[in-house]
Amino acid sequence: MVDELERRFNGAMVAIYETAKRELGYNATRFVQMLSEQGGLATARRLLWSETPSEGFTTLWEHRRLDLTVEAHVLRAEFGPLFTEADRARARERLESYGWGG
Repeated sequence: MVDELERRFNGAMVAIYETAKRELGYNATRFVQMLSEQGGLATARRLLWSETPSEGFTTLWEHRRLDLTVEAHVLRAEFGPLFTEADRARARERLESYGWGG
């Protein structure tokens, strides 16, 4: 069950990259490199707990697309079992500090 959920989350992370490239013209090469090396879950945790938001996060914020951030995906109910309450709180805090109302 968790393996399937982790696969779906990984797919959602790839979709973030594809959507940002298609709709915003943003080619998040470092993000896709991290995904291929570490997988979606490890990448999400690494970005989530970094001291500062990633370049991708700020680019998405500038385009008013916080819905495409890793943080927004961490908060999606369907992926809840993959993350701790601390992970979700961290994601919520970062998003709210950038004006997220989602």
